[in-house]
Amino acid sequence: MPEELADFSECFLTGSAAEVTPVSEIGPYTFKPATISETLMNDYMKEVYPVATAAE
Repeated sequence: MPEELADFSECFLTGSAAEVTPVSEIGPYTFKPATISETLMNDYMKEVYPVATAAE
């Protein structure tokens, strides 16, 4: 709910095109991407874009 935004430490959007995208501002509320957003982005990238191994 909009009234909950004041309590957020981080904010992000997810979706097939957006993947995991940090949000820095919604109206009067500002957010700084930190550990939660970074972890989600890194885990998403590892799952969707795995690194090929030498055996492949």
